[in-house]
Amino acid sequence: MRVFTASLATETNTFAPMPTGLASFHDGDYYPAGRHPDRMSFFAGPLWAARQRARERGWQLAEGLVAAAQPSGTTTRLAFETLRDELLADLSAALPVDMVVLGLHGAMVADGYDDCEGDLLARVRAIVGADVVVGAELDPHNHLTAAMVAKADLLISFKEYPHTDILERAFELVDLCAAQVERRIRPQASVVDCEMIVPIHTTREPARGFVQRIRALEGHDGVLSVSITHGFAWGDVPDMGTQVLVYTDGRREQGDKLARRLADELIALRETLATPQPGIDAALDEALAAPPGLVVIADSADNPGGGAAGDSTFILRRLIERGIAPAAVGPLWDPGAVRIAFDAGVGARLPMRLGGKVGPLSGDPLDALCTVQALVPAMVMSGLAGTSVALGDCALVLAHGIQIVLVSRRTQALGTDLFTGLGCRLAEQRIVVVKSSQHFRAAFAPLATRIIVAGAPGSVSPDLGALEYRKIRRPKWPL
Repeated sequence: MRVFTASLATETNTFAPMPTGLASFHDGDYYPAGRHPDRMSFFAGPLWAARQRARERGWQLAEGLVAAAQPSGTTTRLAFETLRDELLADLSAALPVDMVVLGLHGAMVADGYDDCEGDLLARVRAIVGADVVVGAELDPHNHLTAAMVAKADLLISFKEYPHTDILERAFELVDLCAAQVERRIRPQASVVDCEMIVPIHTTREPARGFVQRIRALEGHDGVLSVSITHGFAWGDVPDMGTQVLVYTDGRREQGDKLARRLADELIALRETLATPQPGIDAALDEALAAPPGLVVIADSADNPGGGAAGDSTFILRRLIERGIAPAAVGPLWDPGAVRIAFDAGVGARLPMRLGGKVGPLSGDPLDALCTVQALVPAMVMSGLAGTSVALGDCALVLAHGIQIVLVSRRTQALGTDLFTGLGCRLAEQRIVVVKSSQHFRAAFAPLATRIIVAGAPGSVSPDLGALEYRKIRRPKWPL
């Protein structure tokens, strides 16, 4: 069997202030054809799974471009078309193939392209023809479009949020695609739009039980795969929202009924899926009233994993104004402050201006007398599902009893080594504030006596009613 694999992925916040250009991909994961390293990167799960299956089964594997960028604002036309065309050229050079498996996100939006994945899959299909099996792994925060479903034979989303099952879903995709090539299955898609947008945090009920139920359905009575599109609320495109995608083995009517039933279950749960998000002071009050131990506060609205800048100062400022310490905050994206800290050196005490640089939703810059406690060049943080994330040069500075992790590469908090790698001892903190919405839970939840999601301002604000949507289809509960 001849197999081609590649990746092109980013999550686009169409309300975020910073565009996603070519440099964003080169700063993220960028590997030209045949140059992906011997470790899995976040959106190269299908490549990693295909490598292993190729060794086991004697497949001929052609590896194309792998390119992924940190979520941000609208992708530039130049970036999308350049990378898309590079991937398509890699595919053309690999022909003939029996199977194509891609690592995509599903919520990439570019200037002139509301549906980047649909455009890419249509072009892939035009190159390989109708008889080649085409599949893709998606992030559940995708915009599932008719073009994506029509042009791919199989689309499989991560089930877990945090996304700890990337490789598991990748093997599922590769194995089902291979079974289709071998004519052992005939996947048929059934899709239901729930006409809503809700967070589905699978670390707690009722989402935990729902995921367990859909996993139990797969592999029985002709059900091949069930994927839940959570949707990405900060992407203003027509297909934004929560959807259910079911693949059956040639049983379309059964699949339609199952997709409808699961959608109705989700709709019934929607009021209980949302996470309380108290304001900053209320969140701090709750943290101080919690039992002894580490309290984690998620600055969800400034989550770089949702396209925010990651440099807001709103919560940090209130910690200082209220004299709350010991505490830690990170990662705060501020390459200029990192450079100053490196120039000053460990042990230096100097006035620094931190954060608040990108726009109004970053807050005002915070001026403080800081002590440089640690410096680590080219630091790496543990990611999800065994991946790693580059943080660039990093500095730990102390101001008003608060340890602040400054990073030069914008990313959300994932692993606890974001702090411990710089010598910040989490066990000695009363509060740690993380720039993340949900992914941090995989590493931080085992250490925390309580987790609080704070309702601070930011580009990933949960106040969807304040966003000026122009393209989404309505109705779209709770809007």
